Amino acid sequence: MPRVTCSLALLCVLAVGSADGQDVRQHTRLAPRGTTVTQSQAEALTLTLGTASLRLVQTLIRTAGTIDNTGKILTASLSGPDAALVKLGQRARAFSPSSKSSMYQAYVTRVTARPGGATVQVSLSASGRLNTTLYVLEIVAEQGPFLSVPNEAIIEEGGTHIVYVQQAGEYVAREIHTGIQGELLTQVVDGLDQDAQVVTFGSFFIDAEHKLKGTGQIQ
Repeated sequence: MPRVTCSLALLCVLAVGSADGQDVRQHTRLAPRGTTVTQSQAEALTLTLGTASLRLVQTLIRTAGTIDNTGKILTASLSGPDAALVKLGQRARAFSPSSKSSMYQAYVTRVTARPGGATVQVSLSASGRLNTTLYVLEIVAEQGPFLSVPNEAIIEEGGTHIVYVQQAGEYVAREIHTGIQGELLTQVVDGLDQDAQVVTFGSFFIDAEHKLKGTGQIQ
């Protein structure tokens, strides 16, 4: 799923000093220059900052499970890399495909290794739905801690990943290399220092392209 929101795409435009009839992305992909934004402007633009820091990266392992006669034990079969991530005590949740609004909290209570994968048992916190045997199961696996940033901070340009870093009142484009992508966070392998302040969200309704064409420069 693309991570570029309308707001973040406009932040890319802010890094351009002039349009000159050229494609904006060519200016901003690896441009070392930034744009100065005052505190009042940042508030008007609704800029939100996040910190690059060491955190556990959570991923959801999704599979199908069948419930036993007690109505509380789900059994699922996993294969490949996902099987190695499942551990006793991990949190999980389950729901029937016919009733997604009824979510059951659960925990992994047994992991049995087998060639190429594992068989997993999960205990529900409450009895499942009557006459329902098949459930969607999501197991929460935590990896790390890794240097990571919020997913919404990352802009994807082809095979390149870019974040905007706050530096001395400016927001500067920085190319990063990523690793594990979790539900909320993405591991940063290199290109970013710990405690760096990155733009996670910026929302404003300005036709930036029109202003660039009209004035040649954003004020």
